[in-house]
Amino acid sequence: MKNDIFRKEPLVNKKNTELGTHNSAMIDETTLFERVSAIIESRKYRMQIVANSEATLMFWEIGQYINSVVLDAKRAAYGKQVVTTLSLQLQVKYGKSFELTNLRRMMRFAEKFTDFEIVATLSPQLSWSHIIELLPLKTDEARVYYANDAVKRQFGIRELRREISRKAYERREIANSTLTEHSAVPFNTFKDPYILDILDLKDNHLEADLEKAILADIQRFILEFGYGFAFVESQKRMPIGEEDVFLDLLFYNRILKRLVAVELKLGDFKASYKGQMELYLAWLDEYERKEGEEAPIGIILCASANRKKIEMLKMDKSGIAVAEYWTQLPPKALFEQKIKEIVEEAQERLERRKSLPAAGQKQINYFFDEKGENEE
Repeated sequence: MKNDIFRKEPLVNKKNTELGTHNSAMIDETTLFERVSAIIESRKYRMQIVANSEATLMFWEIGQYINSVVLDAKRAAYGKQVVTTLSLQLQVKYGKSFELTNLRRMMRFAEKFTDFEIVATLSPQLSWSHIIELLPLKTDEARVYYANDAVKRQFGIRELRREISRKAYERREIANSTLTEHSAVPFNTFKDPYILDILDLKDNHLEADLEKAILADIQRFILEFGYGFAFVESQKRMPIGEEDVFLDLLFYNRILKRLVAVELKLGDFKASYKGQMELYLAWLDEYERKEGEEAPIGIILCASANRKKIEMLKMDKSGIAVAEYWTQLPPKALFEQKIKEIVEEAQERLERRKSLPAAGQKQINYFFDEKGENEE
């Protein structure tokens, strides 16, 4: 809403006054209508936020109270009967919002979100429909991730559902699993794999085709890439002596306050890519890094990556991450199976790493729950 709508300009139609067509000044009806409409729209929006917040808090409070009563009864069959009866009574008085299915969602809401302070923080920002999408998730960490992501990125229901179905949380945790205690790459920055089906690339695409497709739809690429990224430049020229080298894509992350170099590679990851990215990062650090910024980091996107090889190279200590990119989203069952297998492999690598800790090395809990998949 533009502030100039609320400027206190006179509502008198000066033209009519100057012509003397009436004995008294005429009200500018168009301006009057616009200003009153602006007040209504502004207040309606605020009323909607308050109403949404109160409804969410009410649903949590109802669920919490029912849970406490049913739990105290310690009789499961009796508890189900009580909830069914209560639902029928509430529907008669308050309508379909209290159907049995929704009443059970309220109970589950209170069960999964036990901290009222978190609920109070989320309630003005997420609708009840958002909450419903979060309830099937099996871990608190996944729920918190998607809730925070929806708030930060102002996701509607469709966008939130899409992120959950594409397992953004699991893919972030896979990327985190390749980072060590002394990583120069901040945790929770990248995902692995990236799903670039939005680019509509053919199977026999070239690196130039991939870059061109990203640039043609940079906004959707950033939506997949992550929060806080801003595009800076493509084919960044870096003169080194008498030679010029070129970086595929350069981004800036406003949250991390650092440049992020992106190199695109077809086929399998090769160990030689490490030295190439180290050169890019050294040049950016010397010539492009501004005062107050953190050191640049980089990510190499490959069609396929041997994560064990990447772990052995310890590239994260040099500020380099590696991730696969998939140009097609597999069918749902296959996609979930592939992500599950990658997660399990990552967990196995972490367990091996934990079994041989370096002297004095802090152990990191990368995965909060081994059964971190969404319910169907």
